[in-house]
Amino acid sequence: MKNTLLAICFFLLSLHLFAHEGGHGTPLKQWELATTHQTVNANFIKLEDDNVYLMDAHHAVQSYKLSDFSAADQNYIKAKRAAIQSLNNHHTASESLEGSNSSWWLLMFGLLLLGVSVYKLGKERKAMHFTYGILGGCLVTFVSCKNTATTGISALQVPSHAVSVMQSFFEKFDGVSTHADSTYLYISSNGLPNHDMMVGISNWQQQVPIPQNYTGTNSWAIPIHPKMAEDPLSTKTNLLKGAIAVAVNGIPIFNPLNNRGEDANAIGELDEWGGHCGRADDYHYHLPPLHLQDQVGEGNPVAYAVDGFPVYGETTAPLDEYLGKTNPDGSYQYHTIKEYPYFIAGMRGEVQLDPKTKAPENQVYPQPRTQELRPALRPLRGAEIIDFKSLGENAYQLTYRLEGKDYIINYSWDSTGTYTYQFINPDGTTTVETYKATEK
Repeated sequence: MKNTLLAICFFLLSLHLFAHEGGHGTPLKQWELATTHQTVNANFIKLEDDNVYLMDAHHAVQSYKLSDFSAADQNYIKAKRAAIQSLNNHHTASESLEGSNSSWWLLMFGLLLLGVSVYKLGKERKAMHFTYGILGGCLVTFVSCKNTATTGISALQVPSHAVSVMQSFFEKFDGVSTHADSTYLYISSNGLPNHDMMVGISNWQQQVPIPQNYTGTNSWAIPIHPKMAEDPLSTKTNLLKGAIAVAVNGIPIFNPLNNRGEDANAIGELDEWGGHCGRADDYHYHLPPLHLQDQVGEGNPVAYAVDGFPVYGETTAPLDEYLGKTNPDGSYQYHTIKEYPYFIAGMRGEVQLDPKTKAPENQVYPQPRTQELRPALRPLRGAEIIDFKSLGENAYQLTYRLEGKDYIINYSWDSTGTYTYQFINPDGTTTVETYKATEK
């Protein structure tokens, strides 16, 4: 009986080590990187989409391209993946459910054996009672490691950002400043870009861009230590409120869908730069601002998502279902495409949601406040914005065309927070409205 139990114990332990390489006490494998002529001591986790994931002695995970390895190591990786798939991935969905039930029973049985071992050893110290404990411990370890393995790459840590590098992109733009603490990089701006706005909008809700107080505790916050989410949020059914990214010129970027779930670009709500104004006269993008690429430089991000991952322009590299990719160093980045969803098809990183909001109009927290000045107006059907220009410091002119006639809005603000709007009709008649900004 004793020998039989020991045999079972060693069999289960060997299964555990095979299914979970890099387990407790397993020697690290030495890998040869053909591209850099370096060696890496780590254990194989998985091969996915031509990316190889390894874990070192400190349990840090690194990602490399399969082509980075020597030919011998590439063959080993492929064989290892095939062996693990053969062992673990041949079950159907119903078999997976049955397997989870089996794991539960194995766990209970293992705990029972441990309990029996402790009880018996308290009465008499015999080798057979130690065997119960060893067998129970192996069962518990096997089940727990098997369950941990099913979480996949989503639970992996990713490298932290170099704050100075992040700051260098934002601080290329006048009026944008940054500061950081141990958790976030904070981006401050007045919410007005240094390019023209509004021209090209044919589905207009009568808002015009005014400055916003995105400063101090009301700044935008980007995580410095991003983490992969176990359950990424689809932007088709989530985050229709608030920003999902911040452009490097300090302008927030909202979901490509408006709060009614419509593609804002497809229905004419956006200007030539992919932006428009919200109900608080707050200018923001709904498309990735690729026009900023010239200013930040080729190969640099045009924005950072609110989960902490950078947003780059288009690429020929294969992208995952979230429109992102994992780099050899384990970092993650989003890219853009020409069609909907344009960028960030799902929020790949962990985010905290505002508990006051519900899907689909939920939003990431923290989220700066905007200051509503004028009453929100209804869409002006048939109007198209044909011109927008500066009239000097803190003054703009917007021209829109409706039924073949041109209408003009001149507006400005002073240092006291007083906003003056002059509405000029095609026949030359005018009306004036004045509003006073108040602190919230």
